Amino acid sequence: MSRKLELLAPGGDVEAIKAAIVAGANAVYCGLDVFNARNRAANLSFDELNGVLRLAHEYGCEVFLTLNIVLLEHEIKSISKLLNQLVNTTIDGIIVQDLGMFNLVKKYFPTLDIHASTQLTTHNDGQIQFLSKLGASRVNLSRELNIGEIKSITELAHEHGVLVEVFVHGSLCIAFSGQCYSTSVSVGNSANRGRCSQACRDEYEETDVGNKYPLNLKDNSAYFELPELVDAKVDSLKVEGRIKGAHYVYTVIENWRKNINTFVESGELYEDDSNLHKVFNRDFTNSFLKGNLTKDMFIDNPRDNSVNYAVQQSNAIDVVQIQDVKQELYSDKNALGATLEEKIKFLDINKISITIAFKAVLGEPLVVTITPSNKEQETFEVKSQSLLSEAGEKSITSSELEKRFKGVINANYELTGYDFSELADNLAIPFRELTELKDKVAYLLNGSKEVLKFVDVPALPKYAKVEEKPKLSMLIADVADLNVCDATDADIYFKLPESFRRNDTKYINIFLENPRLIPWFPAVLIGKDYNEAVRVLEEVKPARIVTNNTGIAYKAFEMGIEWIAGPFLNTTNSHALVTMKEEFNCSGAFISNEINKGQIKHIRRPENFKLLYSIYHPVLMMTSRQCFFQQTVGCNKRAIEAGCMLKCEKATTITNTRGVSFAVDKQKGGYPSIYNHEQFLNMDIVTDMSDLFDEFFIDLTNIGGGSKVQADKVELVKHFERLLNGDEQVQEELFTMVPINTHDQYKVGL
Repeated sequence: MSRKLELLAPGGDVEAIKAAIVAGANAVYCGLDVFNARNRAANLSFDELNGVLRLAHEYGCEVFLTLNIVLLEHEIKSISKLLNQLVNTTIDGIIVQDLGMFNLVKKYFPTLDIHASTQLTTHNDGQIQFLSKLGASRVNLSRELNIGEIKSITELAHEHGVLVEVFVHGSLCIAFSGQCYSTSVSVGNSANRGRCSQACRDEYEETDVGNKYPLNLKDNSAYFELPELVDAKVDSLKVEGRIKGAHYVYTVIENWRKNINTFVESGELYEDDSNLHKVFNRDFTNSFLKGNLTKDMFIDNPRDNSVNYAVQQSNAIDVVQIQDVKQELYSDKNALGATLEEKIKFLDINKISITIAFKAVLGEPLVVTITPSNKEQETFEVKSQSLLSEAGEKSITSSELEKRFKGVINANYELTGYDFSELADNLAIPFRELTELKDKVAYLLNGSKEVLKFVDVPALPKYAKVEEKPKLSMLIADVADLNVCDATDADIYFKLPESFRRNDTKYINIFLENPRLIPWFPAVLIGKDYNEAVRVLEEVKPARIVTNNTGIAYKAFEMGIEWIAGPFLNTTNSHALVTMKEEFNCSGAFISNEINKGQIKHIRRPENFKLLYSIYHPVLMMTSRQCFFQQTVGCNKRAIEAGCMLKCEKATTITNTRGVSFAVDKQKGGYPSIYNHEQFLNMDIVTDMSDLFDEFFIDLTNIGGGSKVQADKVELVKHFERLLNGDEQVQEELFTMVPINTHDQYKVGL
């Protein structure tokens, strides 16, 4: 096998990164203490990052930095400052979620290599094309995809020069990454900001089928699927675990390294995966990769399963046998820990101490010598072009040289002092040559790379609204609700499902027969469902759409169809709007409901660009490719079948041990979803920011579980129209119509 296959390791702290390096990782991904989606990891300081880069590159290991969160408007200056620093490091790539970051990097920091985060929920061909156009050099695919889907997408990605990463080991989310709002809704901590509180691991009141952890999946392991991943031509095998320690990282990466090496050399697997079971795990499943979504993917215990596994493997029964097994396991763990400690004890990320010496002799060039304290590091010198002459009014002094050369020290080095012992008095060269010498030294200290100057990202211009007065728009998902259209002149969006029958013309006919309806595309469209959604575009040729899926956005752009970015594209800043407008001719965007008034009010639109905001909707907490009913009310099917998406329409509730209930809902043609028991109802923003928004939106679709009250939809529309017309009395009436409501996200924000 000649194609490079990368083993990509997590690095939550310096020790874990050292462990990954000695275990044989080809690359590590790590985060700073800001702007990354694992703020529970220890993470690195900027100085530590530079030390890690130096160490990793010495061992032939690349380093990717996670900047994989959505950005808030007030953070643009801070992220720009950080990017200015990163361009003068040897970082091998940055991992990005926010669409605004693509725009910033492409325009102002083009030397940085961009990787698309798993938070971008990439799962179809159009999304690959979308991200390729934005400048992504690699994409981390959604964990829910099976081998066949991965192979198909990888083939297209390679045609566009995009590399593909696949998660092969570690924790699994029950929800699609980037589409989980559970902790944002419940406690104000967003997974899109790296503050996931893991509500899926919470304990719930025992369900009908006897489970207390109905959302808890086993860990992912594709260890024995390596041949299929190689056949699919994936480029990077990614191990999850930035909140895990060095011992875990070393054990998992070493085992995977052996597996890869054995397969490359012999075509056979390294069959012994026993060490993987000796570090933290929740037992293992390969069901997403196999496309076999069974009840066996779940485990009713979110804690470490390593002891249970050891006991089961040894067939221990009585107390003494069990204790012996535990002791052996702890001994094995300690031995692995001792091996790791021995291997990394000499690995050093400390700054390199240097001295700067100056030699000035009449009639000779000025010589600047850089000497590291570490004898293994290279000493180098630079010389002036001109020869030193007797000074007139201005001579070279030690204080002048200190002032000029202070700025050459970067984060890799620590200046221990200057040596002026060979600096003669009353000598001079042109001062421009001092600047040239300083720049040469800075170039050499920067790894013989040009030191890029600070780029000041300009403020975006402020453009006027498209609509003088905010309009009302609404969403329906059933032709039975077409009567709502007769009661209003508002825009009516019609929600398309996440799953379609092959070659079915049902939705095409709905739009052709009702040209007023505007197609609304969901966030997740995989495989044939993406192809069928594209067919709707091609057959209907609508004038305008709303899409929560960037793959559909790309197709709309290709076809010249006006498109609006939906609320599940997680838009939180002006630069994300600019990205969509400039790259894909987007005409408007919903601003994320996760952010608050203060975080919204300074967002600036591109020219002739609509801003939209949803003021009434069911509060989605998560969407999954797995089935929520297997572990709650039960299901006769052992695994999800092809017809489940199209036919199932179950609903139930789950209640956590704190007494908070959530609606579990499955609509025909939709993925299983969980909703908050409260409806989102935000009338404050109409008063607060009518001068910012062109359109306020209400969701009139039906959710089949929980406490959603089925209010009269025509009456709801009339009441919201009165609200937008400034009728303050209508607020109390709306609270009566929607008695269980919240707009905490608007108050708390990210």
